[in-house]
Amino acid sequence: MIENEIFRALADPTRRAIFEKLAAGSMNASGLREGMEISQPAMSQHLAVLRGAGLIREERQGRFVNYEVDPEGLALIAQWLAKYRAYWPARIEALKVLLKDMDQ
Repeated sequence: MIENEIFRALADPTRRAIFEKLAAGSMNASGLREGMEISQPAMSQHLAVLRGAGLIREERQGRFVNYEVDPEGLALIAQWLAKYRAYWPARIEALKVLLKDMDQ
């Protein structure tokens, strides 16, 4: 299931940081490494996991590779969350009622 791959990829704090950097715009691996204590091979592995999960894509320009967020991967996350969006308001309202009853 692709959702499992997405959440597995984002479970790692380094990959989340990389994803957040890419959410601000396209970057190459060197730019992504700025401000992070991570080797080039480790960065390549993290990028491969994010690509495999469908969260990012790469665009080659000659010798250079730029990475960017893949909107289709974000759509899958949004669809997964949408299934539960209707569930929470009712649960929160029930919790409010319970807490009010407990106060009385």
